[in-house]
Amino acid sequence: MRMSMVPAKNSSCASFRTTGLACVGIVLAALAIYYNSLSCPFIFDDWPAITENRTIRHLWSALSPPHNGSGVDGRPLVNLSFAANYAVGGLKVWGYHATNLAIHILAGLILFGIVRRTLLRQGYGGPALLRLDSATALAFTVALLWVVHPLQTESVTSIIQRTESLMGLFYLATLYCFIRGVENTGQESGNRSQETGVGNQEQEFKRNPSANHRSPAAGLWPLASILCCLLGMATKEVMVSAPLIVLLYDRTFVAGTFREAWRRRGRWHLGMFGTWLVLGFMVVCMGGSRGHAAGFGLSITPWAYALTQCRAIVLYLWLAVWPHPLVFDYGTEAVHHVTAVAPQALVLTLLLVGTIFMLRYRPALGFAGAWFFAILAPSSSVVPLVGQTMAEHRMYLPLAAVTALLVLGLHARIGRRSLILFAAAAAGLGWLTIQRNKDYRSDLSIWSDTVAKRPENARAYSNLGGALAGAPGRLTEAVSAFEEVLRIQPNDPGALNNLACVLVNIPGRLPEAIGHFETAVRIAPGYVKARNNLGIILYKTGRTSEAIVQLKEAVRIDPDDAEARYNLALALDKAGRIHEAVLQLEEAVRINPDDAETHSNLGIAMDKTGQMSEAIAQFEEAVRIDPDDATAHKNLGIAFGKVGRISEAIAQCQEVLRIKPDSADARAFLEKLQKAAKQGTK
Repeated sequence: MRMSMVPAKNSSCASFRTTGLACVGIVLAALAIYYNSLSCPFIFDDWPAITENRTIRHLWSALSPPHNGSGVDGRPLVNLSFAANYAVGGLKVWGYHATNLAIHILAGLILFGIVRRTLLRQGYGGPALLRLDSATALAFTVALLWVVHPLQTESVTSIIQRTESLMGLFYLATLYCFIRGVENTGQESGNRSQETGVGNQEQEFKRNPSANHRSPAAGLWPLASILCCLLGMATKEVMVSAPLIVLLYDRTFVAGTFREAWRRRGRWHLGMFGTWLVLGFMVVCMGGSRGHAAGFGLSITPWAYALTQCRAIVLYLWLAVWPHPLVFDYGTEAVHHVTAVAPQALVLTLLLVGTIFMLRYRPALGFAGAWFFAILAPSSSVVPLVGQTMAEHRMYLPLAAVTALLVLGLHARIGRRSLILFAAAAAGLGWLTIQRNKDYRSDLSIWSDTVAKRPENARAYSNLGGALAGAPGRLTEAVSAFEEVLRIQPNDPGALNNLACVLVNIPGRLPEAIGHFETAVRIAPGYVKARNNLGIILYKTGRTSEAIVQLKEAVRIDPDDAEARYNLALALDKAGRIHEAVLQLEEAVRINPDDAETHSNLGIAMDKTGQMSEAIAQFEEAVRIDPDDATAHKNLGIAFGKVGRISEAIAQCQEVLRIKPDSADARAFLEKLQKAAKQGTK
């Protein structure tokens, strides 16, 4: 009894200090390398998922994400996280980046805990793997390299890829809670507790720091692991493999066999497998339009997609070791002949066969291989995802297995000298991450970088064209970018529409723009955006009847397109069909009730038809939605003046002058109202 307590206590203090320092190091490293990402703007899929996503304006509506094909479609938990950001800071971009970084840091800390506790575990029937200090140092190294690796930038710096990092956090938390639950509920395998005598308690503490006592809250760990698994299922479909990986971990590091794992913790594992029901509900009932880009029967066959993934997975492995060049968008390129990827297919086959072999004879190595392939399988197997045939964010979690194998393998070879190499690698990777974050500083920079690295990527040229069109004095370059899209994809209706939108703003090229709009509509008759744009141009050039035809067809194709209805109302109003215009504006307001401009125009139209009380109600709603809309205040003031509500009209004019102090019209109208008020008093 003399030998059992004091050494364990000293070991506990040393362990706590070492672990705490390691955690602080991970946090500081992440903050240092991602600090320059906090000001990066919304880009690409951030727009439909965040800035144009009205469901995040209220927490209660966030659990019903929009079916717009964006990253939040069918993923209510991600949408809710964006709603929380909006509730705190609106559309201030730094808050979204800060949340992404916090998620990444938490994931890194949990990875550190998983690796450390795994290294400290007693192998089934064997000795502890490492001494306490070595295990902490190696776990810290694995987590640090994973956190600072530039391959992670897409999952952290690109805001919409919170789908990947948040899922990764829940995935890691599921496994960590399982490990802690096993340690704290006395569910270790075999006769381990019986074999650990008094004289071996210090050694046992080093193997498992929590083995000497059962926490009062020990029973909460199993519930926590199942809850984390469930939350992950509500975040992203890649979470599907988590219950299998936890069971494999149990077999590999705890129970020794699947039978023993199931005998001891069958109910626990059943609870995790039960979370698949939540995932099934999300996919079937909440998948929305995002499912149109995934599955069989699409433009790419399962065989072609599988061949493409041979190239993708080998590239991912290369980027894990040598992260250059990193590409934001690889496009939709597909491989159709096995000869084009024969070397990659051979490498991948050997890795798969090796993983199966290792699962039987070297389970720990096999577990790392299974982790890599199981997490990649949903997006990198045979089920086509035509929106992105390759994407670096898919390596967010698989990178952990690659990093762990490299770190532990090198340490096994050269011992403590490897720590010098690891420190140099961490510094180098961190510097590369800082440099990569600079590419995200604007739409223009990220898409310029992408087309330089993937010159046959039509989507990259299209987005570059959009960025150039929004930059002062670069319309001609935008035209060239969209012409590149048409070179790669001739007669692409989207590229024709975008090119026409740019040509409209270049003097003398309006006829070309109209021609491109008409071509886009002819190629894709159901392309509402092109019809809407064509209708606007026809309206502005005085071809009102033709504009009405195009806009009516757009509304017929998509009755819920508020913009098309708004534009149709303008054309109808110009044609003198004011009552029809009112009906279209009423529908536009119903579809998009938070648009102040539509309310204002509906108020003007109602004023023309003599519906003054209804017009005032619309102007008041416009002012409520946008209190700084000077035009809405002016319209409301005029309406109040018409019905003799002079004092209220004066108040609205004063609001106009508050917003626009140099408005001569508002000042003149205010003086007129004040004079009328004096005369009324007399």
